[in-house]
Amino acid sequence: MNYIVFKNENALYYECGYSCDNAIFLTLGSDRFFITDGRYEIEAKNAIKKAQVLIASNLLEELVKILKKSKVKKVAIDPKEWDLNSYFYLKENIAAKFKFKPDFSHKKRIIKSSKEIKFIENAVKAGKKAFKELAFEISKTGGGLSEQRLNFLAESILRDFGSRDLSFEPIFAIGENAAKPHAVPTSKELKPGDLVLFDAGVKYKRYCSDRTRTAYYSGELNFKLKQKFGAKKMQKVYDTVLKAHDIAIKKARSGMKASEIDKLARDVIEKAGFGKYFVHSTGHGVGLDIHEMPYISARSDTVIKDGMVFTIEPGIYLEGEFGVRIEDMVVMQKGRAEVL
Repeated sequence: MNYIVFKNENALYYECGYSCDNAIFLTLGSDRFFITDGRYEIEAKNAIKKAQVLIASNLLEELVKILKKSKVKKVAIDPKEWDLNSYFYLKENIAAKFKFKPDFSHKKRIIKSSKEIKFIENAVKAGKKAFKELAFEISKTGGGLSEQRLNFLAESILRDFGSRDLSFEPIFAIGENAAKPHAVPTSKELKPGDLVLFDAGVKYKRYCSDRTRTAYYSGELNFKLKQKFGAKKMQKVYDTVLKAHDIAIKKARSGMKASEIDKLARDVIEKAGFGKYFVHSTGHGVGLDIHEMPYISARSDTVIKDGMVFTIEPGIYLEGEFGVRIEDMVVMQKGRAEVL
């Protein structure tokens, strides 16, 4: 298949083992081209072995030259990658027909190789270690630190003094702020008796991890799955989310639709009377992108297969009170979900 990858860094990296913020990748039969500008010439030529590296001041003009010379009649593109200006320039200058392939790269990457799974597992292990280190530091420091300070502390530990990249900006939320699934840190200070929600991930060789824990701060903190809260309502909500998390992982099978796995978690929460407070899907794929296929949602007909990696992250969010989310990453192996 003839196809173009347009400035999507993770898709570029998947194709040829290198990416930068200004590049186009083109495959025409057995011919492969990586077009970029002079700023990246040295790195690109050193890193890319299975594509011809072309240096140009105008990437689209160079792409048009190659396509005209090849006299190709059809080229696949992912419309989600293109801005209108670039697409219309290409369409006006090339006689070839463009076939839209939404999520083209994500679909190619949905089944992870054993090497990719190992990279992801290493990212997960590094993230888990950082969670433990953060809990230790907070326990040692004591209360009084704001969400903003705690978020900064978390990011410092996750990055390991600059040796690691983050999968995304971490979320550190206390009490009622945890009722916002993507909470922004505030000046609210941590004190004994508070509920804490922490969602973060790190990268290993560009592959992401993603983990969420909800915990009780008593003056000490740990991010273990077993938590004891001071308030009965908090405990009930936490236990409900943990049960949904555990059942979805335990009962997930290759051959199921993603929507069926979503239902495993959602049914537990609905039965407990909190259905309307579970406001997002049960999970999402993770790889080079923090969000990629498969999406574990009520609307997804994707059939789950061995080699797929995704999160299980049910949650309950009570506005003005608190929120609970518990998230782990799993890989489908031998028909079942294995926690990474």
